[in-house]
Amino acid sequence: MSLRIEPRREPSRAMVWLTPILAVALTIASGWLLFLVLGLDPAETLYQFLVAPIETFYGWTELGVKAAPLILIATGLAIGFRANVWNIGAEGQLIMGAVAAGAVALGFWGEEGWWILPAMCVAGALGGLAYAAIPAFLKTRFDVSEILTSLMLTYVASLALSILVFGPWKDPDGFNFPQTRMFTDAALLPVLIEGTRLHLGALVALLAAIGAWFLVGRTVVGFQIQVVGQAPAAARFAGFSGKRVVWFCLLLSGALAGLAGTFEAAGPIGQLIPQLTPGYGFTAIIVAFLGRLHPLGIVAAGLVMALSYIGGENAQVSAGLPQAATGVFQGMLLFYLLAADVLVRYRLRWTSAQAAPAPKPATVP
Repeated sequence: MSLRIEPRREPSRAMVWLTPILAVALTIASGWLLFLVLGLDPAETLYQFLVAPIETFYGWTELGVKAAPLILIATGLAIGFRANVWNIGAEGQLIMGAVAAGAVALGFWGEEGWWILPAMCVAGALGGLAYAAIPAFLKTRFDVSEILTSLMLTYVASLALSILVFGPWKDPDGFNFPQTRMFTDAALLPVLIEGTRLHLGALVALLAAIGAWFLVGRTVVGFQIQVVGQAPAAARFAGFSGKRVVWFCLLLSGALAGLAGTFEAAGPIGQLIPQLTPGYGFTAIIVAFLGRLHPLGIVAAGLVMALSYIGGENAQVSAGLPQAATGVFQGMLLFYLLAADVLVRYRLRWTSAQAAPAPKPATVP
């Protein structure tokens, strides 16, 4: 007997959408075993991780705060993934967007004006877009893998931010801490619900997901993106420019990542600091695949991943959970999702080894 992996004739559409739920369930089951090994009460720890953070209305608003950058970034990434354009450097584009927005906020520090925040948003989007233009140029001009270039540029962006907050942009009244001045009120996002931190960026993220759904499903550009991703030869035959699609996808995802960085700096943080993001740019990749590259599915996936951040912080305080547990949960979720995707597209089959036919006897002429 031997085990063979055979491709299915056509993947089940129902299973494509059920596997994310299965991946979440397997992650929770694995978390139970992990907490047991760590000597924690699995039931209590999972309760603090998954339920306690959203027992109150304030908890739900915090979920929106955490989910906003994930949804915004993952929406842009998913459009590129549909066209096989793999932007892995959204983290760096987020940072450069925040730096560009911070330059506007600090340049007009102390001034009041309704135009400061819109100018920050434009600068942040352009900052992320410009940073994504580097791998787009290298891909279309020299056929350099955008996976490597976008990923490596992330570390450059992180170091650039550190140079600024440790150097020329350091707050002179900040007791030598590596941080900029706190932004003025004119450079902060308005709060949607009084008494919470839920800001305007959450609404923008939701509108961006709806806009992406319309772009992919109702426009010629969206049709070109899908054709280039699914049938490159047919796209060339139809006259669709693959290079133009690469530019469009990378610039769009970079702009949305830069806007997410702007919302983080002008929202819950209110300044630039070295630890501007806990890894939203990388986590958004999981969000995109967990949402099946569908903008509306990404909204639900963003809320799930946001809960992992809030739940991890809550469980650290209440149950003594290690800080690395959040990353472990996110990693297990991606692992189970990819494993389930393999079974959606392939099936395992046991086959019996057939005996080789006996050689025919030689004949004498």
